Amino acid sequence: MRKQAHERGTITRMPGVSIDEIIRSKRKTLALIVQRDGRVVVRAPQRLSQSKIMEFVQSKADWVLETQTRMRSQPSPLPPKHYVEGETFWYLGQAYPLVFVEHQREALSLEANFCLRQNARPKASEAFENWYRRRARAILTERVQHYAAKHGFSYQRIRISAARSRWGSCSSRGTLSFPWRLVMAPLPVIDYVVIHELAHTVVPNHSPRFWDLVASILPDWKQKRQWLKKNGPLYRID
Repeated sequence: MRKQAHERGTITRMPGVSIDEIIRSKRKTLALIVQRDGRVVVRAPQRLSQSKIMEFVQSKADWVLETQTRMRSQPSPLPPKHYVEGETFWYLGQAYPLVFVEHQREALSLEANFCLRQNARPKASEAFENWYRRRARAILTERVQHYAAKHGFSYQRIRISAARSRWGSCSSRGTLSFPWRLVMAPLPVIDYVVIHELAHTVVPNHSPRFWDLVASILPDWKQKRQWLKKNGPLYRID
């Protein structure tokens, strides 16, 4: 097991930056970490002087402050879903409360509320994912076909995924992939993601030419992208 020496507390202060912890080990390089709570941790070689560590951190001061500001602006983690009566779930930009029903054909349906059959409650998460996948397949197929026909895009096929880190992708062979949770967003935001990925069938990178193409179809794409960045974390069932 690799031995590490920890120096905790406020080790040193520099203009605008504090080092909260230094972890020394047999490593040969310096590493700087800003944790979610804003604390600054440095991983350093065992024999490196504190002055060298301070010099390194000072050279990264702008990055540290920028990262700490971003961390503070991030919302608190959302509580997990418990699948209880009245809990809300999103579909096409609208939140619907969950109710339990005794008798219905499908495990989950949507009317004025999300209606979950009582005997499906132990597998509520699975019921929701299956429902969202079906709706995603239908809606995204329709929207992709609509914009492809209207603007002359060609693609290979549509794939519905469980991705969490991105809202869409386009493979080199023209396969468009979208996460099923995208259908929790409003339709204009869904359209932005669809147009974004279709544009990649023509321009595979994010060059100015790519964004010009997106803007020619959706002039307010920046607002849609910003909206998704801000509200996307809400779209979950776990």
